[in-house]
Formats: sequence, C-alpha cells, structure tokens
Amino acid sequence: MTTEKTALSADDINRVLTRMAYEIMEIHKGVKNLALVGIQTRGVYLAKRLKAKIKEIEGESPLIGELDINLYRDDWTQIGHSPVVKPTEINFFVEGRKIILVDDVLFTGRTVRAAMDALMDFGRPGKIELAVLIDRGHRELPIEANYVGRFIDTLQTETVNVMLTEHDGEDRVVVK
Repeated sequence: MTTEKTALSADDINRVLTRMAYEIMEIHKGVKNLALVGIQTRGVYLAKRLKAKIKEIEGESPLIGELDINLYRDDWTQIGHSPVVKPTEINFFVEGRKIILVDDVLFTGRTVRAAMDALMDFGRPGKIELAVLIDRGHRELPIEANYVGRFIDTLQTETVNVMLTEHDGEDRVVVK
C-alpha cells in the first residue's frame, strides 16, 4: 500500500507561482521580447497562470504558447505505438526571443530536452530558460531550472502528481 503525502496545497501553489512571476520580472525587467511556452499538458495551465500574475505585476503580458513534445521524446515508442499528440500553438516569431519553457515537474530532464528540440523547429530563440512548479531531482541529463516553485526530495520510485483545477478539478501536489 502506497501512502500519499500532500506536498503543496492550492494556497501553496498560488504563493509559489506569485513568487516565480516576481522572480521572472526581476530578471527580465519587463515583458519585452519575452514569451512563456507551456509544455502540454499541465505546463500550459501553469504558463497561463504565470502570464496572468505577470500582467498583475507589470500591467502587460508576455506572449504565450503551447508545446506538445510527444513526438520528440526519446521514449515515445515505449509509451505506446500511438502517442496522443496535443496542440502546439506558437503564434509568434521564436527567432531571437527570450523563451521560458514552463512545466509542472522536473525529473530526469528528458521532457525538457524534447521541448528544446521541438522549440528549435520554430526558430532559434535568443535564450531559453526553464520554470517548473516542482523540481524533484534524479536528473539523467544536465538540465536545471531557472525558476523553481518548490524542491521536493523524493525517492526515484516515488511519483509526484501535480493536480490543477483546469485539468483535475483541484489544485494540489501529492507524492506517492
């Protein structure tokens, strides 16, 4: 029997996203030439929330996009023969832009590698950064987030589940 531990409540998620938005604005000094690109699925919702918080802080919003990385994964054949491909919507020029990839959990780093490969198909960004709600360690690739909501120590065998209202009906992060 696995036990479930709540790592972040809805209030915790809201607080860390607010802090991350301030950190992003402190570094970037505004939204000029900045875009948030959420990695499907929950990264998209987190990017939209960060965009709203940045608008509250700055009075203007960064550009936003959605990126599906399923066909760029190095393990897609292990997941299934017919991966479910979700929308990719990047309706701005990537070339030379400062892009912040947004995802829910940073684990091995393979999702982020795939996201960078997918993003490069749209052009050559001036800079790519990474914002994640949870960094749980156990990297297999030399990838590190620039903005982290919370570091959570986990065993490699544990799972971290991020639940967001837009997709799951509630905001909560649990470790099983």
